[in-house]
Amino acid sequence: MFISSSFRRRAAQISTIFAATVIFYFGFALGNLTSIGAAQDETSYTEASFDYFWQAFRLIREQYIEDVPIETLVEGATKGMLEALNDQFTGYMPPDLFQMLNEELDGEIQGIGVVIRTDETTGHIVVVSVMNGTPAQEAGILPGDIFAAVNGEDALSMSQMELAAKVRGREGTNVEITMLRGDQRIDFVIRRARIVIPNVEYEVLEGNIAYVRLNQFTANARADLDSAINKLQIAERQGLIIDFRDNPGGLLSSAVDVASLLLDDGVVTYEEFGSGREQVFNTTGRALDLDIPVVLLVNEGSASGSELVAGAWQDRAAATIIGEPTFGKGTVQTWHELSNGGGLRLTIARWLTPNRRSIHGNGIIPDIIIDWTPIAYQSEDDPQLDAAVEYIQSIAVESVKSAN
Repeated sequence: MFISSSFRRRAAQISTIFAATVIFYFGFALGNLTSIGAAQDETSYTEASFDYFWQAFRLIREQYIEDVPIETLVEGATKGMLEALNDQFTGYMPPDLFQMLNEELDGEIQGIGVVIRTDETTGHIVVVSVMNGTPAQEAGILPGDIFAAVNGEDALSMSQMELAAKVRGREGTNVEITMLRGDQRIDFVIRRARIVIPNVEYEVLEGNIAYVRLNQFTANARADLDSAINKLQIAERQGLIIDFRDNPGGLLSSAVDVASLLLDDGVVTYEEFGSGREQVFNTTGRALDLDIPVVLLVNEGSASGSELVAGAWQDRAAATIIGEPTFGKGTVQTWHELSNGGGLRLTIARWLTPNRRSIHGNGIIPDIIIDWTPIAYQSEDDPQLDAAVEYIQSIAVESVKSAN
């Protein structure tokens, strides 16, 4: 059996773009992002509760040793209020981060075009690969370079999200980056550009097996999958492998639409709200007419929308799940744009599989577990993909035996 090594590397690179983003920033975005205007005056019944808050605010303004902008204090108070909910999926997003994450849900970014990861030993952010035809490639950034500074600010202790927010920016603007390359510090001035990230990657593997990878549940995810499957001429293939590894989720409506790919009718998921109210999401009625085995690949980076689809297909026996237990995110968030350009993500419900399983904290357990931690992002080995191919081939062999 032969599977293109260049294809493996391309898939790994695309995977890393999304794996580099902290999973809980995505989750489900319920419908379109909504704006919140000025809040109604609620002090009539909460005034007493806020007494010590305003007392602390006045003391800071009047006596603190340094002058602190009011905006900084308000942002800090907002963060603290959301952190008090003790929910990692609820939180405040400053304007630059909120804009960045919206771009990723749209499948494009404005930046320099590198794929990054965090070195677990040093904590430094390393360039894994440089995308072809991007400003980073033209400037001479190389795999293995370490981000030392961005616009004069030390980057060695930044998180990936902090770094990404500072490196990205409006196309046509410049960003100053200092890289560590061995013992050298190299300065770059790079002009940002608009970079479109492909959301779907597909190929016909050796053995006449169709493979399609979905990186995110964007608004166009189902249309992208339909287009890829059509080009793969799926009816002529021996089987279909769908890859959700490192897919962090996205839009709830998109996840339901993608789940409907293999489900003619019935429930895709249930939502349970804190009030006890329940909402049922059924298929959209646009299932493929397939007579071939389907395998879904997942791993610990498959979260939220990936888990909803995997759970629906597993409960309804629409696909065989191969890989590792998934992330375990079984809640739904709304995203709201705030008046300062920032955003608020708020957990509003839990979702359940068609069999009413809650996967929160546990994840989807694959039908066939294949553990794999890539040694390098350029690795040509992929035992999970190999296992999927072998599974489909074994079904083909059994079918031939049964026919005889």
